[in-house]
Order: sequence, then C-alpha cells, then structure tokens
Amino acid sequence: MDQTKIFSEFLGRKGLKTTSQRKIILRAFLSSQSHCSTEDLYLKLRKSHPKIGYATVHRTLKLLVECGIAIEQHFGDGHARFEPFQFDRHHDHLVCKDCGLIIEFEAPQIEELQKMVAATHEFMIKNHRHELYGLCSRCATK
Repeated sequence: MDQTKIFSEFLGRKGLKTTSQRKIILRAFLSSQSHCSTEDLYLKLRKSHPKIGYATVHRTLKLLVECGIAIEQHFGDGHARFEPFQFDRHHDHLVCKDCGLIIEFEAPQIEELQKMVAATHEFMIKNHRHELYGLCSRCATK
C-alpha cells in the first residue's frame, strides 16, 4: 500500500488532518538517503519550505513512527535518528564512534545464528537490533 495513503488513514483515525506540511515532510523523509535526525530533515526542508518549523518536523516524524512508516533509532550519541521501515528487508548497523557514519549491512549468517541461539534456549524472538560500534576506515587511519 502507498505510504502516503497509510499515513493519511492513520491521521484520520487519530482525528488529525493530512496537511500539506505533513505530506511534504513525509515525501522528504522517504526520499532521505540516510538515518536522519529531526534537525537533518528540518535543515533539508527549510531551504525550499521556510514555513515548516522544527517542531512540526519533529511531531511528524513521531507520527510516522507511531503509524509504522518509520523506525526511531538511537545510536548512543544522544540524537534520535529515523529511517523508513522496510517490510521486506531487515538490516543491521555499523556505527562510527568518531564521525557518526552509519553503515547498513545484511548478514544472513547472523540471522541464522540468532535463530539457533533462541531455539537452544526455547526463546521466541519478536524483534531485535544489531549494532556494532567502532571506527570507520577513515577515522581508524587518523
């Protein structure tokens, strides 16, 4: 289903309006190529939509999380970052502790090992996050 429609229906169920600003924020968020913070998205939008405020961007991102379009991530730097939820794809993260670079990766071996460990302990995994913290190649050579 179209994410714009999902968001509009969600807002309707909550008694909220589908405003032009919310639509603009949704489109910008979905086209973002990185794990964006509220500030990242706000600064991106401010250039072409100066009437959209920081608080509106933040509240809209929270609504996107609530309706399942976005995932809120915390990578230990005190900033919430948001990424689109992908129904058909799971990925994990490498996070550079110096520059903040976030690299997404997929490792089927890790997924299988997690399932085996859970089965060994008769544990049912509902969801998980896998993040590795260290230095990217650029920061490691400094």
